Amino acid sequence: MLRARQKIGKYRILGRIASGPLADVYRAYDTIQKVKVALKIPRQDEHTGHEEFLHEVRVATKLQHPNILSVINASYIDDRFVIAMELGEESLADRIERRATMAAKLDLARQGLAALAHAHENKIIHCDIKPENFILFHGNQLKLADFGFAKHGVRTLKASGSGTIDYIAPEQAMGRPKFQSDVFSMGLVLYRLFSGKLPEWPFEWPMAGHETLTARVRPELIDILKKAIQLDPAKRYRTAEKMFADFERADSHARKQKKPRAKNGARRGTSWRQMQWREFQHQFKKQLDTRHQCRNCEGPVAESMQACPWCGFDNPARGAETTMPAHCPRCERGVKNDWDYCAWCFGPGFVEETTRRYPDKRYTARCANSRCGGPLMPFMRYCPHCRMKIRRPWKIKGSRHSCKACNWGIAHEFWNYCAWCREPVRRK
Repeated sequence: MLRARQKIGKYRILGRIASGPLADVYRAYDTIQKVKVALKIPRQDEHTGHEEFLHEVRVATKLQHPNILSVINASYIDDRFVIAMELGEESLADRIERRATMAAKLDLARQGLAALAHAHENKIIHCDIKPENFILFHGNQLKLADFGFAKHGVRTLKASGSGTIDYIAPEQAMGRPKFQSDVFSMGLVLYRLFSGKLPEWPFEWPMAGHETLTARVRPELIDILKKAIQLDPAKRYRTAEKMFADFERADSHARKQKKPRAKNGARRGTSWRQMQWREFQHQFKKQLDTRHQCRNCEGPVAESMQACPWCGFDNPARGAETTMPAHCPRCERGVKNDWDYCAWCFGPGFVEETTRRYPDKRYTARCANSRCGGPLMPFMRYCPHCRMKIRRPWKIKGSRHSCKACNWGIAHEFWNYCAWCREPVRRK
């Protein structure tokens, strides 16, 4: 067991986060890169091998997704196998214990399903879906972690009944995990998230917490949970991709529902907000290209925004029609055919479609990398030609205010959150 202030390689231990039968997880400080990280270190005894930890690293490295926890580094230090990962703020298990708005819960559910759907798309069965394995980061960003038990989905799959008993599917407990097993576990996680109760065997509806669930959640979402938590795997969703698609469809339908109108024909409680949005659009639409609507609050947002400046929702324009000829498969923002990388999310490189370089009137700056010097559009986070992070903060003409956290320009008089890093905007 490592102690606080003890050094292992370039890392200085700050404290222990969790202990398990196979490994310990520590909060640590990288003395070279000057950042805090999480270190996962297997226990040193004759019964603990490193094979499944090597497997975890390889699986996590393969799954590049904003809602899957990234492995920063893995190496042997002083005869210890050390996995360095992103350091979150808390687990979903901790967050569930506190009150949250339904909008926040729906956002967490969407992110969790997106992560699992991406794993299933890459033929990976997680085998240990539970709230403790979802890590929350700043801005309510959720990431799926701990692929130590993950299996590759093939026609014949032999595996142990590894997993956490409270969330394990019946067939997985018998040593036959399937993609539907992850769906079952995810259904239980979301049921607990929305109702505050964890169902137990024999999982017959109505289950514990059903009254709370029906009072808070739309019927379409309840049907999705009911299909996920079926004892018979054949009656569940075949993969999390199918479940995520139904969730997105139900969520989109709910947002499109017309809001109740007052007797005079005006929508209740929205006139002041509509006036604020109109004034904002009058001043900043042309410069910020806020032609889209937030998927959560329907406020005006731009494709380049990382968060909604009105409600803080992550990637608020995701899925919107883009003016670009292609889109990034990771964040779904528009990209040009002559870009080598996504300029918005640090996604993986693209297959080069053309050697031709297209001019664009939206290019207003140049990459600071002397070996690149490629053209940049406002509010890009990374150079689409060399992938270097943009260091010089972007400013908004007509506003002298900047975000206290990232130093990028903000419309201080209008926004509640920084659209670039989701830091709350503080007004005196």
